[in-house]
Amino acid sequence: MFERLGRTMFRRRWWVVGLSVAFFAFAGIWGTQVFGALTTEGFEDPASESSRALDRAEATLGRTGNDVVVLYTSRAMTVDDPRFERAVTETLGTLPRDVVTRTLTYWGTNSPGLVSHDRHATFAVLTMAGDDETERGDALAQIEDELGAPGLRTQVGGVTAVSYDIRERVAADIARAETISIPVLLVLLVLLFGGVAAASLPLAIGGLAILGAFTALHGLSYLTDVSVFSINLVTILGLGLAIDYGLFMVGRFREEITRGLGVEDAVARTMATAGHTVAVSGVTVAVSLAGLLIFPMTFLRSMGFGGLSAVVVAMLAALTLLPALLGILGPRVEALSIRRLFRRPPKAPAQAEVTHGFWYGLAHSIMRRPVVYAVGVLAVLLLAASPFLRVEFGGIDPRVLPAGTESRVVSETVDRDFVQNSQVPIEAIVTSPDPAGLERYVAAVRGVDGVGTAEVTGQSGDVSRVTINYQGDPISAEARDLVSRIRAVPAPPGGEVLVGGMTARLADQLDRVGDLLPWMALIIAGATFVLLFLAFGSIVLPIKAIVMNILSLGASFGALVLIFQDGHLSGPLNFTSTGTLEATQPILVLAVVFGLSMDYEVFLMSRIREEYDRTGDNTMAVAVGLQRSGRIITSAALLILVVIGLFSISGITFIKLIGVALIIAILVDATIVRALLVPATMRLLGNANWWAPAPLRRFYVRHGLHEGDDPPPAADRGPQPAHTPAS
Repeated sequence: MFERLGRTMFRRRWWVVGLSVAFFAFAGIWGTQVFGALTTEGFEDPASESSRALDRAEATLGRTGNDVVVLYTSRAMTVDDPRFERAVTETLGTLPRDVVTRTLTYWGTNSPGLVSHDRHATFAVLTMAGDDETERGDALAQIEDELGAPGLRTQVGGVTAVSYDIRERVAADIARAETISIPVLLVLLVLLFGGVAAASLPLAIGGLAILGAFTALHGLSYLTDVSVFSINLVTILGLGLAIDYGLFMVGRFREEITRGLGVEDAVARTMATAGHTVAVSGVTVAVSLAGLLIFPMTFLRSMGFGGLSAVVVAMLAALTLLPALLGILGPRVEALSIRRLFRRPPKAPAQAEVTHGFWYGLAHSIMRRPVVYAVGVLAVLLLAASPFLRVEFGGIDPRVLPAGTESRVVSETVDRDFVQNSQVPIEAIVTSPDPAGLERYVAAVRGVDGVGTAEVTGQSGDVSRVTINYQGDPISAEARDLVSRIRAVPAPPGGEVLVGGMTARLADQLDRVGDLLPWMALIIAGATFVLLFLAFGSIVLPIKAIVMNILSLGASFGALVLIFQDGHLSGPLNFTSTGTLEATQPILVLAVVFGLSMDYEVFLMSRIREEYDRTGDNTMAVAVGLQRSGRIITSAALLILVVIGLFSISGITFIKLIGVALIIAILVDATIVRALLVPATMRLLGNANWWAPAPLRRFYVRHGLHEGDDPPPAADRGPQPAHTPAS
């Protein structure tokens, strides 16, 4: 099938390129409009109790969100000075009512929570017009310059300001990353490929993948909310997988040209082997990312849709546009070569080349001492993973922004100088026709251990809002335990209570993630097992691959605890540790790392399987497969690390966390796992690597995803003694 596809792409190459250019232009114009349709919301479960509490409050009490917090400070005056009051109230009184729908001040409410302990500062709470944080952020941008009060220091914060700052910072980080990464990638690709023509091909595929994914997300935004953070993943996966696929496809094409094949035959052979591998890899990575779609949170679903879009477009471009471009270039793929600058000696004949070299020698060294390598690497990986046993999950607060950002400064000032959590209280929405029952409920809540104050702050008919203040970090485990204790307070007779607020949303999010995570793992592992069996005809290799991926993930997660939870490297990486890890980030890392690790696994195993089918010698197959793919895998890892590395210096902590986690996982996977542990375990398993029960072997021969049109000759071999190389 892939050979026929390769010949079709060669014969229709100009049509393929023309259609690709047209799509590129359309995606560049329409697809990039997605940036105006993204949201910074979406970390909560819309079906949770906290979400239902918010919906009921807005439906019955009206929307009274604490969207914007405007902090007014004076060194000379206190809030009791009429001049202070006049400066604030007159400033806020001029704001347009169609933009600011509600204003709360100390002088209008007499609430002590709105005044600092030294009485030299107060904050006003604004409710902005708009159906979501994006619209409310736009509304804030309209009136921000009008918030300054004469004679007072004015600072703007609150949920809407934080979301707006995050969105602006993400856009700036992406622009910076792309500006830096593209030239760096081009230089590295030229060095790795030895020429400009060959190096430009993966970048062409990457650009198409990114714009194609933007187009898909823009279309999706008409149907559901799409998180702004999905753009980061699209960029990482679009460029990363395009580089992987480009390296593998172009490398194989040059190999076939070197063997003397004509251009059409070289394209066909490349598609029959490398193209098959790219298809298997793309589907495997897509399956891993599809696991994110079972979560109800917009953030994770958007990451799943964005990642899927990037993977699918990159795979399709690699299987259509790339062979068409190779067909056009032919031997000119070596054009603008830089090899003469480095005076490289002529390459050895293809067959001689694979039985020598660093990777071939490393494989044989490992196979002479497989137990030493396997036990040593396993011990290192388990030790690296051990810190994850004490992980503490939390949520997102303004500390994800860089220190000194105004909205973060406001949050920190209010928490330090005012009644704590006056910005983010726990809210109980009580539905009760009995006023006495409501009073008893409020009194019972006041008696809960950890509650500071509990007051009715809104009422309409039978529905009341009870605002509950407390001491402590709103994203801490102690605050979540307080939510549980408040939820345990019986509702008034005949009534109902829904407990919401930031801390309650976090508690509900963690519960939902815990419920769905095992299902996600089962979906990814099960689908990966089936795909790898269909690709390689073994039930041992898929199990081994899943275990290897778990080890890579464990090492990465252990490092996250040390770096982000414990705060080690917070200085060099320029972030503030909250003592927790935001719960959705490891899930996203799991899906992406599992997919990329399987990408490398498929590349390596496809070459090993190809050699094993030819010779039936497991040891020789591993050595030759590692020699042929080791350089490609490490080169691909190096290049994707350039892309991810730039996101690891993002100003947003959880984007930085994703970047650091992916860097560690890819480094571990592409080096000690694929280069050391995989060959060691394959040597220990011998020909059992390729074992499958007889019925499954026959199924693979008939229906497996073979590299080529004929069934693999080694598919029905029984176990054979493994060849041991001479020392």
